[in-house]
Amino acid sequence: MGPKIKQPTSGKLFERELDGMIDVDHPLVKLADLIDWSEFEQSWSGLFPSKRGRPATSTRLIAGLLYLQHTQGYSDEALLKAWVENPYMQYFCGQTHFQHRLPIDPSSMTRWRKRLGESGVEKLLEQSIVAARKGHVVKERSLERVIVDSTVMEKAVAYPTDSRLLERGRQHLVRLADLLNLKLHQNYNREAPRMAVQVGRYAHAKQFKRMQAGLKRLRTVVGRVWRDIERKMVDVADEGLRERASRILSRVKRVLEQKRSDKNKLYSLHAPEVECIGKGKVRHPYEFGVKVSVAVTHKEGLVVGMKSLPGNPYDGHSLAGALKQVSELTGKAPKAVFVDKGYRGVEIAETQIWRSGQKRGVTASIRKAINRRSMVEPMIGHMKSEGRLSRNWLQGIEGDAIHAVLCGAGHNLRMILRALRLLCVQIIATLMGWMSEVVMRQFKNRALNFG
Repeated sequence: MGPKIKQPTSGKLFERELDGMIDVDHPLVKLADLIDWSEFEQSWSGLFPSKRGRPATSTRLIAGLLYLQHTQGYSDEALLKAWVENPYMQYFCGQTHFQHRLPIDPSSMTRWRKRLGESGVEKLLEQSIVAARKGHVVKERSLERVIVDSTVMEKAVAYPTDSRLLERGRQHLVRLADLLNLKLHQNYNREAPRMAVQVGRYAHAKQFKRMQAGLKRLRTVVGRVWRDIERKMVDVADEGLRERASRILSRVKRVLEQKRSDKNKLYSLHAPEVECIGKGKVRHPYEFGVKVSVAVTHKEGLVVGMKSLPGNPYDGHSLAGALKQVSELTGKAPKAVFVDKGYRGVEIAETQIWRSGQKRGVTASIRKAINRRSMVEPMIGHMKSEGRLSRNWLQGIEGDAIHAVLCGAGHNLRMILRALRLLCVQIIATLMGWMSEVVMRQFKNRALNFG
């Protein structure tokens, strides 16, 4: 069943209203007035085709929680704990009275993200751009010039090593055998962990021949368990269990067969979509996750497009899709785009592409605009340090796409809140200056009258 139109109160007689507890000039209160919350009710209404059952949670509550989570970098559990203690968060999510209990279970956030999908959370990014327009954080003509760059959003996986992957594969196989009620010839629960630890010690001591011998022995042990389960799979009749077992067996088989020179390796058993992306940096040569395309306005740095790029494509091949997303979210097609040298060899109709180091047809003003392209780098750094772009905990390729879009929306809200705080400071400074002038004028008048 669809969500409720309004959030009901708990019905207590002496419940405190939020209007009497909060400051109406707080940036979070002003931000709530800039967002059109009815857009979420209209766009997400198709997610509830059934008219029966218990009403779903309010769309404003979910949209507000997702905004707050990626604006302030909370986890699901920490977000709801902070929500109970903060009246401004409750007002932002549409509450009228102060609540003392959790509005939803933290697991509901996961189910809502799955229900919304990438197209649903793009509405959050779109409304953050609309709020920036209303708050005069970005100008209309700024949307015609954008900067596009790519970065890596790392997945929540441990650094992959052969010994660890093999040992984790064996553990998955042993648990699978217990689930299927299969009696293994030997599970190596005592021997294999010691072998994995010893391989790490050999690597630390730079005794690589011993390390390779230990890996060979560990691979043999895991292969024995894998073949033992495969032979006994004929006795399993449940199709659901067989499908789950075949998925685990195929992943462990990839770990057993992959070599050092292979390109499409498996780096994590619970996240097979993880890719190894070389950054070319001495301090951080490789990152394990997915590539993300980021599009920001050339002047203000507002995120107008954010998209995950599974498969680690060439940056130039992703430029057309990034600009298409910008046009859909802003309603304007960019006339000029500024990129780095990684986008060479790509031309797009009706869009002027300026690259770093380009000299042909470059005037003094264009050269200045090209040099400003590097401002996207600190923007990405803020999304990783202040937001949640540095590590993605959502599952699967769809989780990568959802997380990337939400990180962009959180960055926009931080920019709007910063602009609202500066506006409040300027207003207070102006009032203080005016009051000081009035006081000085009165003091002078009294001095003259006294003289």
